[in-house]
Amino acid sequence: MSDGDKNGQDNHGDAPVPVEVWPELERAECLARGAALKWASGVFCRPEHLERLGQYRKRESQRTASIHSRLKSVVQSYLEGVDWGLGQLREARAELREVSHDLHKADLESRKNSEEVTTLETLREISVSHRQLLAAVSNLPRLYKVRSMVLETERLVESRRLLEAHARLMELERWQDEVLQQLQGPRGLPGTRLTSEDEELVRNYFSGVGRLVDALAKELWAVVGSGLSLACQNPTLFVSAVRIVEREEALDQMFLEERRSTSGQNTPMPPGRPRCWRDRFFKVMEEAVSARFRSVSYLHTRGPGLASHLSALQHCIMGDLSTVRHFLEQCVPSHYRLTRAYLRFCHQFLQNHLGLVSGWELEGGEIFAVLNWVLHIYNSSEMMGEPALVVELDIDDMGPLISQEGLEQLQNKYVQKVRKSVSEWMHKALEVELTDWQRDQEPDIDHEGCYHTSLPTIIAQMLEENARVALMISESLRDQTIQMGLYEMENLLSRFRDAIIAFGKEHRRDSAINSNKFYLHYLLACINNCIILKTSTESLQQQLGSFHSNRYSRISLGPLAALDRAVRKACRLVMDHLLFELQPHLQELLSRTWLDQGEVTQNMCGVLERHCEFYNRVRQPCRQRLKEECQWLTVVEYVRTLMQKRVVCKNSDERNQLAQRMTQDTQQLRDHLQSMETDGTTDEVNPTALITALADIISLKDPNMLILMISELVSKYPDISEEHVSVLMDVRGDVPKDVRKSVLDFLEQSAPPLPQGYRPIFTEILVPSSRIQFCLPTAKCT
Repeated sequence: MSDGDKNGQDNHGDAPVPVEVWPELERAECLARGAALKWASGVFCRPEHLERLGQYRKRESQRTASIHSRLKSVVQSYLEGVDWGLGQLREARAELREVSHDLHKADLESRKNSEEVTTLETLREISVSHRQLLAAVSNLPRLYKVRSMVLETERLVESRRLLEAHARLMELERWQDEVLQQLQGPRGLPGTRLTSEDEELVRNYFSGVGRLVDALAKELWAVVGSGLSLACQNPTLFVSAVRIVEREEALDQMFLEERRSTSGQNTPMPPGRPRCWRDRFFKVMEEAVSARFRSVSYLHTRGPGLASHLSALQHCIMGDLSTVRHFLEQCVPSHYRLTRAYLRFCHQFLQNHLGLVSGWELEGGEIFAVLNWVLHIYNSSEMMGEPALVVELDIDDMGPLISQEGLEQLQNKYVQKVRKSVSEWMHKALEVELTDWQRDQEPDIDHEGCYHTSLPTIIAQMLEENARVALMISESLRDQTIQMGLYEMENLLSRFRDAIIAFGKEHRRDSAINSNKFYLHYLLACINNCIILKTSTESLQQQLGSFHSNRYSRISLGPLAALDRAVRKACRLVMDHLLFELQPHLQELLSRTWLDQGEVTQNMCGVLERHCEFYNRVRQPCRQRLKEECQWLTVVEYVRTLMQKRVVCKNSDERNQLAQRMTQDTQQLRDHLQSMETDGTTDEVNPTALITALADIISLKDPNMLILMISELVSKYPDISEEHVSVLMDVRGDVPKDVRKSVLDFLEQSAPPLPQGYRPIFTEILVPSSRIQFCLPTAKCT
């Protein structure tokens, strides 16, 4: 009987074991009873519903049977799965017992073989030693030849038999690699790694190989560096150097591929590999280009020789490029693209060289040479713009010779240098001009019969030449140069005006002692000079173009305003000189002598005629302006003399005589001015008509009609004041107090505004203050 049966019998014989009831089961049963009760109370809420009780009992019995059958099938499938899992566990336990038994056997066998491993280690060491001795014995002939072969290869290198020397060098390197490989043994076997002592021994024995590599490289790069000269004489050496470079490049690639293919075994590279001699080839070519171009007139680069240096660079570069394209390009493989590389080397050298040159303290001509060479010559068809070179050179990729910022700095430096030169030349020209003013001869006369000096010609030619030269570089530089020139011209004109003022003061101061008889001539020449400079300024302004008109309008207006101020000042001094010569005659005007004789006015007309003849030496429109100002000044001074009340009429005869003389003077002045082509206007705007109007007022017979005459005069000359009219009535000498009062009241009430375009004339005429008559004798204050 099994233990399980015995346990079962013991359990049946004992007292029943209480069954543990789960709380969840009790709760589920309560919920089920509550739900059934709720359902029954809803279905059987009335007695007549009990008739269907049998139907409900039958339906619920069927549902309960269905649930029981499903539960039984689920439990049955679960039990089958548990039985299958137990069977698998029994099989796994049996297999584990077998594996454990086998491992125990293997452990016993390995312990028996441990004593035999020691014997194998001894055999391995003997095998390695035997292999190394075999390698030494097999390489003894080569090892004996190493030193002699190194010496022979050195002689080949010294005699520049480069291909033979390189072949010997490759053979020596191969021997060295084979010795190291044989000493190291087959790859992947344990205990075959070369010791550091053995490796050092081999390196020392083959040390001459490293010296040969250095010597061959030195000769090789010397040949590559002198490739341009060799190409025209004997390109064999250069071709040999290229072939050696290609061999070394192929060896580098082979060793790199071998190392990549055995990367998991960490295979070391041979000594000195990779050599990258192809990259070194181009590096040497670049250094040769720099050294060659630095020697081109380099000692005379700074100073006036800069333009010659740049020209020599141009010819040297183009000559070398021709040699590279037609000779060296044929000596190298096509993938070298030697012409493109040489162009790149030249471009990089020029970038560095011109950057250095730009940092020097250059003069204006030197800066122009650099800018012209960089912006025009370098990219022209004479250099890099040649069609055969355009396809090889990519300027956008390599960048410009001088950056945009560097070009702007150079242009600013150029403008500053030119500005300094222009300022110095203008200062010297002004000094020469001031010296010319003191000459004891009249100024030069041009083909139009006008006075002039050398100042405007020098200034205009200098500014035009600077603008023309700057345009050879760029329009922006021309605009900056013109802007600078206009600014310097404005400064010159300011000094020129000051010089004119000083010239006038000096003349007035020395007029009584030693008068400059050509003072007026040079004043008129100054006016003509300003007119010429104005034409030059407008020409420069037009060169700026309409696009820049708004930008440079203020700069262009500055010199024009300075010119206008200088012209006005010169014209004012001309009029002052005219007034100075008229002054003696004006002193006799409107006097008793003047009434009796007419020579005073005739003399005045002579002075005016002589001055107007001089004014014909002035260019238009200042010629007409001076003549008009001459006429205006004469009338103003004539009326000012009348306002001084030198003549006061006592009766009608004197008034008629005064008015008649004034009318004659007016006609005489008008005839002279018309003969000088200055009187082309009507009486309403002609200043000489004022004298006639004043004469009419003086000759008026009935004083009561004065108010009508005065009102007409005010309508023509609205700037006339009460003081002027009061002096006229005083000159008449017969105006009653009531008429005077009514006239003055009329003037006080009318006061019309000045019409547009009207030039005031009475504003320039000041009425002298009347002397107050004291009836009491004067005495000292106590």
